[in-house]
Amino acid sequence: MAAPHVGRPGGPARRSNLADRIYARIKAELFDFELMPGDALSENEIAARTGASRTPVREALFRLQRDGYVDVREHSGWYVRPLDFDVFDELYDVRITLECAAVARLCALDHRPPELAELIAIWQIERSERETDSTTLWQLDEQFHAGLLAAAGNREMARIHRDVTERIRIVRRLDFVQPARVEATYEEHAEILNRLAEGHAAAAQKALERHIRASRDAVRQITLHGLFEARDALRTRER
Repeated sequence: MAAPHVGRPGGPARRSNLADRIYARIKAELFDFELMPGDALSENEIAARTGASRTPVREALFRLQRDGYVDVREHSGWYVRPLDFDVFDELYDVRITLECAAVARLCALDHRPPELAELIAIWQIERSERETDSTTLWQLDEQFHAGLLAAAGNREMARIHRDVTERIRIVRRLDFVQPARVEATYEEHAEILNRLAEGHAAAAQKALERHIRASRDAVRQITLHGLFEARDALRTRER
């Protein structure tokens, strides 16, 4: 029997893993606004600071291009794509459709899924106990909405919702640099959970749609100047 093939050091498997790590690092820098819309990206600079050759760097950049985060111009090279709010609007509409469908399924159940109890423990709390760290908040907010899909029990809906969540994360977290929106998120989440507990599907859907649209409208007002201000606010809060 032939011995199993083992990839050589520095071979395709290692290069692929390195490309994955570079992809994740650049995307994190985009989400943290370390890289801003319109910023140029140098393959050589990325290779130097990641200790990689240009091949995995280029693989990572092409993947980021497919995902809509960066693009390349002839003679100019790679750059961070401007935020396309028309696309984000469409993705928020998909969120509304999926989450309202999940709410209808939840209200039709004859039992309360455990995921709802977990969400209640996080969001229906005293004002003095509320989270204030912006990074923790946007993560908790994502978990709230993902929790609704998980509780509804449709795995394909949940999978599509995860993809949409990933694609809007770069702007969604901007909602949590505004104290008024932080306060509103707690109140709105609590209202949605109350309507679910009562089994009032239409009221829960109305509250959910209003909540998602308010979040979308808040980030829709962000300008390039606002992005720099939001980045500074995020850095200050995360120190």
